Amino acid sequence: MPVPSAVAAVRTAVRRLLGSAEAAPYAGAPVVVACSGGADSLALAAATTHVTRRPVHGVVVDHRIQDGSAEVAARAADRLTRLGCADVRVVPVDVEGPGGTEAAARRARYAALAEQRPDGALVLLGHTLDDQAETVLLGLGRGSGARSIAGMRSLDPPWGRPLLGISRDTTVRACGELGLDPWQDPHNEDARFTRVRLRTEALPLLEEILQGGVSTALARTAEQLREDGDALDAIARDVRRSAESGETLDARVLAGSPAAVRRRVLREWLLERGVTRLSDAHLRAADALVGHWRGQGGHALPGNFVLRRSRGTLLVESGGHPAAEWSNSG
Repeated sequence: MPVPSAVAAVRTAVRRLLGSAEAAPYAGAPVVVACSGGADSLALAAATTHVTRRPVHGVVVDHRIQDGSAEVAARAADRLTRLGCADVRVVPVDVEGPGGTEAAARRARYAALAEQRPDGALVLLGHTLDDQAETVLLGLGRGSGARSIAGMRSLDPPWGRPLLGISRDTTVRACGELGLDPWQDPHNEDARFTRVRLRTEALPLLEEILQGGVSTALARTAEQLREDGDALDAIARDVRRSAESGETLDARVLAGSPAAVRRRVLREWLLERGVTRLSDAHLRAADALVGHWRGQGGHALPGNFVLRRSRGTLLVESGGHPAAEWSNSG
């Protein structure tokens, strides 16, 4: 009997990612599937247990932000067991911290999945083409730069996203073809959440105005930007090797590169030194110590750090010292 089209599409996507050269280092390890019980992750779990002979572990994260979430998580876990997952766990988390409910839930979810991941295993996530389009629109609207607009990678170890080329409609149809009844998350209809309004208002309007194909076009744009970004990152790594000496960077060596390359060098170098939550404004101000050097003092960075330039080199220091105290010599 022929395999129904939506089921075949999802299985092909999972098989392609697990069999890719990039995923080869994980070939001998189990596979973890994150599943909420919704159509995307349920279709993903069904496809994964079908296409691989490796042990498949199922993880259900209970965010505990809705009434009855424990029952929803238990039903999802039961479905994973019925689909053939070798090990299924429900992990309750606390959703708290800055950035609103969506951001806090995402942080808690990823932390729980990382904690439950066996050594060397890939964690498969049910993000679809539609999720990718929403991510690109969010990045555009927030002016977050090319790195954000480039969206999600299909393989970003330990995270794997096989369904980035599969529409949400296809995962719903796949569940129907398999006789699976996915959970309908009421938050997916709650207009208080930015992604819901993008999904239910902005994208449909764009589809109407541009006569279709918007989600696919946005995903294609993201892929093109990722390719460009990867090329610039490779150039930046070479420049950094030339400029770095111990804990410092030679600003005069950096000055010979385009601003896009300099900021990439600065971003990775600062992150490795514990400077997090870097915004575009932070990076541009840091780059001014290289590309627009006029003898200015140090630049304050998040986390009580200061980036200063002295005798042609850049150095990160902590302790909250006022920027005016730093030497501003060449």
